[in-house]
Amino acid sequence: MLNFNFQNPTKIHFGEGKIKAISKEIPLNARVLVVYGGGSIKSNGVYQQVIDALTEHTWFEFSGIEPNPTYNTLMKAQDIIKEKKIDYLLAVGGGSVVDGAKFIAAAALYEDDGKGNDPWDILAKQQAVSSALPIGVVLTLPATGSESNGNSVVTRDGNKLPFSSPLLRPLFAVLDPSVTFSLSDRQIGNGVVDAFIHTIEQYLTYSVNGKVQDRFSEGLMQTLIEEGPKALSAATKDDLDVRANIMWSATMALNGLIGAGVPQDWSTHMIGHELTGAFGIDHARTLSIVLPAVMKVRREQKREKLLQYAERVWQLNEGEDDARIDQAIRLTEAFFEKMQVPTRLSHVKLGRTDIDLLMERLKVHGMTALGERSDITLDISREILTQAL
Repeated sequence: MLNFNFQNPTKIHFGEGKIKAISKEIPLNARVLVVYGGGSIKSNGVYQQVIDALTEHTWFEFSGIEPNPTYNTLMKAQDIIKEKKIDYLLAVGGGSVVDGAKFIAAAALYEDDGKGNDPWDILAKQQAVSSALPIGVVLTLPATGSESNGNSVVTRDGNKLPFSSPLLRPLFAVLDPSVTFSLSDRQIGNGVVDAFIHTIEQYLTYSVNGKVQDRFSEGLMQTLIEEGPKALSAATKDDLDVRANIMWSATMALNGLIGAGVPQDWSTHMIGHELTGAFGIDHARTLSIVLPAVMKVRREQKREKLLQYAERVWQLNEGEDDARIDQAIRLTEAFFEKMQVPTRLSHVKLGRTDIDLLMERLKVHGMTALGERSDITLDISREILTQAL
C-alpha cells in the first residue's frame, strides 16, 4: 500500500426527512445564497423543505445551473454575492449544481493580480484556490460524490476542465434517498454508472496490496450492479432501501476513502470530458463508452487487476485467464446496457471522422500522459477511441 494522508471533514446527514438539519448546520447570522438548477426541486418538494428549514436565516437564491455547469452561468452569481454580501452557499441539486457552487465559492474570493486574469485561471492554469466561501449541500441526484470532496468540473466555450481544492469540500451534506424518487430513468442510469466508474478508476490499475481499498471498491461495485437495475424496474423503483444503497455508494465512491494509498487511473474521465465538451454528451454516458475500450486496450497493463475484478466482482473463477478477462468486460458492458447507457461511439452517432477532433482537444488540454502510470499517450488515446467505435 502507498503512503497517504486522509481526512474527510464533511458531515453527512443521511436519511428520509433529514433536510431540516440544515437549519442547525448553517449559522443563523450567515447570509446564504441557495443555488440550484432548472427548478425541478420546486416540483418535487425539496425547495419547500429547504426554505422551511431556512425560516430564521437570511437567504437569497440563484438558479439556472445547467448539467455540465458553464463558466458564464456561474459568474452571474457573483453580482448577487457582492450586492447581498453573501457569505455562505447552499447547493441544492445533483453533482453539477454542487460543482457549480464550488466554482462560485472560489470565484467569490478570487484575487485578481492586476494582469487581467479571471477566475477561469483556477481551471485553465490550475491556479491554487487560496480562499473560498463555505458550502453546504442538499443532494438530489446521487452520482458524482461531489457532496463530500473538493473536486469540480466546469465548462467554458466547450472546454470542460477539472479543478480541486480541500477548501471547496462541503462542510455538510444532506442525503435523503426519498428525494430521488422523482428522478428520470436517464438520471438514475447516469448516476449509477458514474458512481461505478468512479470506483473502478481507483481500482483497475495495478496491485499495491491495498486489500482494504480493494475490498471496499469491490463491495461498492457489486452493490451498484445489484441495486442499479432495481431502480429502473417498475417492481422495485420505489424501494427506499434501493435508493439509499445507491446514494451511499455514490458518496463512498469518491469521498477519498477507496483512493487513499492506491494508484488511480482517470483516463476514462479525461477522454470522456472531451466527448462532453465537443458534443454535449452526458458525462456518465461518455464514461460508459470509453471504459470498456480502456479495459480492452490496456488489458495487459491491467491484467492482474482485471483478473481480480473478474473473480471478485463477477465470480468468474474457471477457464483461461484471457477468457475470464473477456467475459468480465462483456459483463461490464451488459451492466451498462441494463442501466440504459451507450457503450459505443456509434450509439451516440459518432464515427471515425470525429476522433481527430477529440485528439486535438486532448492535446490542447495537455492530456498527453494519462493513466495510473502516466503512459497513455495521444497515440494510445486514439487507439482507445478507435476501439470504442
